[in-house]
Amino acid sequence: MARIGLVCARFHRENVEEMLGVAKARAEDFGIEVVEVIWVPGSLEIPLALKGLILRDDIDGAACLGIIEKGETQHGLVLGQAVVKTILELQLEYDKPIGLGIIGPGADPEHVEPRLVTHARGAIDAIAAVL
Repeated sequence: MARIGLVCARFHRENVEEMLGVAKARAEDFGIEVVEVIWVPGSLEIPLALKGLILRDDIDGAACLGIIEKGETQHGLVLGQAVVKTILELQLEYDKPIGLGIIGPGADPEHVEPRLVTHARGAIDAIAAVL
């Protein structure tokens, strides 16, 4: 059985908790065991926690869940680009799949709810496709 870890951003915690429930159920559908869930303050902290997970010998892959809303400045866009780039680099460097379940950057509040399930499922689907 494949074993994965999940990294969840606490910013928008209620929504991310819903995503976490969906991700765990989806992992179970594939026979993937979620062995660790790590909560971090926000999406910016996700890559460091992911790296810690994928360095573990008992972890076959990981997924991240979070939300980066559209703000009044380009801060979210810049943050999102940095986070996604780093996640892609981690996958390639350590040869372990990482499912990206971050809504945004640039999501308006009304865009969040309709994407909670699809992004959480997609993050697990991406891992399952590789493992």
